[in-house]
Amino acid sequence: MKNSIYTFSLILVVFLLGCSNDDAPAPTEQFTDAESYFSDINFQGSVLIKKNGNTILNRSYGEANLGQNESNTPETKFRIGSVTKTFTAMAMVQLKRDGLIESFDQKLSEFDDEFPEGDKISIRHLLSHGSGLPDYVDAIEPIAKSGTYVSPEDILDAIMETVEEDGLLFEPGSAVSYSNSNFLIAALLIDELTDEGYEEYIRLNVLEPLNMNDTELGENEITESGYAHGYEGSEDVSSYPMPVAYGAGDWTSTTADLARWAEAVMGDWFTAEERNDVFPGDVPAGYTMFGLGWFKSNLANKDFYWHGGDISGFTALMGFEPTTGGIVIALSNQGDKGDQRFEIIETLLAHQF
Repeated sequence: MKNSIYTFSLILVVFLLGCSNDDAPAPTEQFTDAESYFSDINFQGSVLIKKNGNTILNRSYGEANLGQNESNTPETKFRIGSVTKTFTAMAMVQLKRDGLIESFDQKLSEFDDEFPEGDKISIRHLLSHGSGLPDYVDAIEPIAKSGTYVSPEDILDAIMETVEEDGLLFEPGSAVSYSNSNFLIAALLIDELTDEGYEEYIRLNVLEPLNMNDTELGENEITESGYAHGYEGSEDVSSYPMPVAYGAGDWTSTTADLARWAEAVMGDWFTAEERNDVFPGDVPAGYTMFGLGWFKSNLANKDFYWHGGDISGFTALMGFEPTTGGIVIALSNQGDKGDQRFEIIETLLAHQF
């Protein structure tokens, strides 16, 4: 048996496929303009909003490093948490383009015949959180924060051991439960199938073609200027063991770079066939569904494609609304567990796009 410190209990993370408009945070009613709105909600970070190719707002708020006379600017780099998943999912699409996988319906057992229940779990299940794999973060993160080095491979061993002993949360494809395990496994699969490895494969196939020169894997410690520190209130909580977030939340970026990514995805980055795979189909009014690395919400009679992210003092939002060409990138270095993010989505869809 592998080291017991990596064994963790199955905890069902309920992923909300749909919520009514009554349950969602209400949009701000006294909306005059985006600049005033972000000031009024005491946003700390950087915001870039575009509509039909025109910049509506490109402004930063608050400090990047409290007490060091370093303000957030449009060039400041932020950890983006689970927005990372859109890159990982795109890398899997690229594997199919390159012929390194045949189909998103291929099972894990085709790549690792020792993975428990691997004959039931497909790549599609991973990228849409339909695998039934438990999330590792709550159990592994404290171990890594205590000073014990935990590699992505160690985490994979822990996931496999847990599934071997306790089984899956549910039959793959029968339900949805948001789990970072899915994307860590996808990133390790990219490592296995490519000569370049996960980071370089994304750099060559996404970042360089789009001139996203300020997007990179995050470091455990933030020491250089130009990078925002993450805060919970006034406490700097930036120190974080980034290998824990491998493939699921480990990238750093800027509002401008993520706007380039959103514009490409809203445009012709994906073929028609790929779009049918990546994005959910019709979503009922007031509901959110998950595709391959992307959420799709139907709010205020509009389809909004997006992903959020939360990691150790950082909260991120990247999304677009195609009919108005609306793009919003909001990167904050004040952790709030996503509450402010959902209000921003509701408000901008109701009043801006």
